[in-house]
Amino acid sequence: MKISIIQTELYWQNPTANLAMLEEKIDFLGNKTDVIVLPEMFTTGFSMDTTHAEVMNLHTTKWLKNMANRLNCAIVGSFMVKENNHFFNRLCWAMPENETKYNFVTYDKKHLFRMAKEHLSYEAGTQKQIIDFRGWRFLPLVCYDLRFPVWSRNKFDQNTNQMDYDALIYVANWPQARRHAWNTLLSARAIENLAYCVGVNRVGMDNNQLEYAGDSQIVDFLGEKLVHLTQKECITTIFLDKNALEAHRQKFPAYLDADAFFIEG
Repeated sequence: MKISIIQTELYWQNPTANLAMLEEKIDFLGNKTDVIVLPEMFTTGFSMDTTHAEVMNLHTTKWLKNMANRLNCAIVGSFMVKENNHFFNRLCWAMPENETKYNFVTYDKKHLFRMAKEHLSYEAGTQKQIIDFRGWRFLPLVCYDLRFPVWSRNKFDQNTNQMDYDALIYVANWPQARRHAWNTLLSARAIENLAYCVGVNRVGMDNNQLEYAGDSQIVDFLGEKLVHLTQKECITTIFLDKNALEAHRQKFPAYLDADAFFIEG
């Protein structure tokens, strides 16, 4: 499985400019990757101004579907969505048409960042989405979700003899001031869930004068960083080894000793 991560600056509250910029950056990836991961709120930056929200199936949705078909890969990121007069920080995962039963999957960010008053502008999601794609199972989440390990817990199903997912993906706008938490928790989520963990962050400064250090990375199931980007715009593609993952799970089946729990509300 080849994963491409896009670490970039974003134009503030300018979807047209951001989509044009991203299209130019990723156009060369056609048939060279399986999954492209974009940052959180990739059309606007991390904004609470919901006047820039779109309804589904308009510009950004169509752009994602078009890029997935054109490049023959999945593409994932979040943007602000309006639905029945409610607003969501919605992650969207687009796949090439006719490759899977559902070629477009959405997840609404559950943990809203109250320190930026995100919970006053958007509504929290309630349902995770595990996505099957090209023989892999992915759990895509958004930014602040990273701080809450119960939400990402990878459970073992004795009936199917497999874990819920093989790779976690976090799309983010995570400021430089809290980069130590970002770097630490991505490795922690990989280790505790016996899975690969992909974290894609932006760089640059937004109009709230928040600086972003990037630190986009892909971490293996041992917590080792396969790639860790610096504070510059960058695109990189990494191969994830499914055989190595399954061999580690067989050798070190910590999931068999995991504590049982249920999530309420």
